[in-house]
Amino acid sequence: MTAEPLPAWAFPPPGGFTADDLDRMPELPPHTELIDGSLIFVSPQKYFHSLAMYLLEKGLRTSAPETLRVCREMTLALDKRNRPEPDISVLRAEAVSAEADETGYDAADAVLAVEVVLPESEERDRKRKPQLYAEAGIRHFWLVEKGEGRRPVIHVFELDPVTRTYVPTSIHHDRLKVSVPFTIDIDLTEIDRL
Repeated sequence: MTAEPLPAWAFPPPGGFTADDLDRMPELPPHTELIDGSLIFVSPQKYFHSLAMYLLEKGLRTSAPETLRVCREMTLALDKRNRPEPDISVLRAEAVSAEADETGYDAADAVLAVEVVLPESEERDRKRKPQLYAEAGIRHFWLVEKGEGRRPVIHVFELDPVTRTYVPTSIHHDRLKVSVPFTIDIDLTEIDRL
């Protein structure tokens, strides 16, 4: 078997790709991210990943005030060389236009970023992406791990504005109940019925 030649867009320009490049490269696979100037291609989703995202998205949409919007799998422009795609983002409502044709949003509009950890992206989900979100000033971050069975375990973090790093505030197993960034109460055991 011979390998197909790589398309021209697969080769980074000097200095790497920029956040704007993602919108100018129409042949990119869906859900391509930009981390440190490099393109990151998403592997096929696992069932747990899909269920956890659905459960959290549904709970966040039910809880979110009118001033916020919940988005799934949309990139956040953090800086010139970083445009990751959180699994779920909560954004200021005014950032989401009525036309709904955006391909991503600015980090300044994000209130919460959520990553569901996959074995293929553990290092990025647990270390690099939270570091980037914190440096960009996103105040709240959740890391979702697979617990017993298929129940999610939610690690909740809040930004320390002095150090620009996340501080763990709580871990949730059967119920996610927090008061920031707004009042949220999600029954995580519901995943057993999905």
